[in-house]
Amino acid sequence: RFAGIGGLIIIGGDGSFRGALHLHRLGIRVMCLPGTIDNDIGCTSYTIGFDTALNTAIEAVDRLDDTMQSHERCSVVEVMGHKSGHLALRVSLAAGAIATLIPERKPNLPEAVARIRDSRLAGRTHFTVIVAEGVMDPRETARILYAETGVETRVTTLGHLQRGGTPGARDRVTAARMGYEAVRLLRSGQAGMVVCMQGDELTSTDIEAALKIKKAPEREIIDQLAFNL
Repeated sequence: RFAGIGGLIIIGGDGSFRGALHLHRLGIRVMCLPGTIDNDIGCTSYTIGFDTALNTAIEAVDRLDDTMQSHERCSVVEVMGHKSGHLALRVSLAAGAIATLIPERKPNLPEAVARIRDSRLAGRTHFTVIVAEGVMDPRETARILYAETGVETRVTTLGHLQRGGTPGARDRVTAARMGYEAVRLLRSGQAGMVVCMQGDELTSTDIEAALKIKKAPEREIIDQLAFNL
């Protein structure tokens, strides 16, 4: 024990994990749970908070879509992600966005313009473009799209709206499972670990090793979006 502390369970992202690693090296028994709406922690396929933020963003885009449809407009929506495109990609897929811009890939606005033009010729009158924070200014994106297509374009930045609210069922269940596993590992004498999820299975890995793992955007979702990001 260290100053009467039998163990700490720390929930967060890379920054929290670095702090936990420092405490572990000082002799405090720690266990980490991945909790971030960005879903960008490489050692786990899922992070607590991601699904709730995703559903919040999808609901907001759906509401915007009603207005865009009635006024024949394009909506540029910036979603959070801390320079990570995981949230933006899934919002785009679920909401049927015409184009998606993520930080991991060079923005391809000419392709976005071409898709809007082609869709207009096919009879479509409203469009949604999802921009992940950190890729480019959504206002500049809107300006270029309007200049090139002539479609009235509005910007919505969802911001911290995505970080609050009541957690959904998946996050509640995942948090409960991960928390139980963290306590179990601490009681068994282990420490300095991150509880991870691979598919639906819980695993664990060393904190230092976890910090070295990077997570790339999901190739399958990029292919499903059928857009050269």
